[in-house]
Order: sequence, then structure tokens, then C-alpha cells
Amino acid sequence: MKHSHSPHSKFKVGAALEGKSGAIYPGTNIEFDAYTLTVCAERSALFNAVSNGEKGFKTLAIATNSDGFIYPCGLCRQALIEFNPKLKIILITKDGKAKNIILKDILPKYFKL
Repeated sequence: MKHSHSPHSKFKVGAALEGKSGAIYPGTNIEFDAYTLTVCAERSALFNAVSNGEKGFKTLAIATNSDGFIYPCGLCRQALIEFNPKLKIILITKDGKAKNIILKDILPKYFKL
């Protein structure tokens, strides 16, 4: 979260994606004046991992500066599910509270070729 570039929303998000190799790939949200260019922390971590040759994933941790649990957006859900529908996701609040979920449970009937 500390590397978040969120000048508009001030909503800081950090993600860490664990590959099947055991490597951890960090990501953060990056906002732009043209909002459509904004990248979520989850996809930032995914892009980092794939760019480094990792394509199998076990766990994704998502930390925010929010009091409540923040779930991945629809774009992130779809991007992640193509790699592992059974991906374990850990949602973490600003106070360190955690909640575990499984990706396919929050994106039923997802698009798959």
C-alpha cells in the first residue's frame, strides 16, 4: 500500500500474489487523470507475476486503508480466475482484520473459453 499512486481517491490498496513456485509478487493501485487507465493492485500484482514468468497462483492477499473488507473488482476477478478459479483470497482491513474467500465463490458462472 505504501507505493500506491492514488492522488484522486486517496484509497490505498496493496496486493501480494503468491505463485505456485512460492515467490511473492507485489502490486499496488495506480490512478491516472484519465480514470480508464487506472490499474487495481490485484491486476498490478498479476501483471508483475506473469511478466516474471509465473502463471500458477495459490493465494492473493489484498490490504486496504478501509475499515471494511474490500473485494476485488469485476475486472480483477475475471483476470485472476483465468489462472486459478480456486485461488484463495485474503482480505485485510486497515486494522489488520482478515477474511478468507475463494475466487470462484465471488464470480460464479465466469467467462471461460
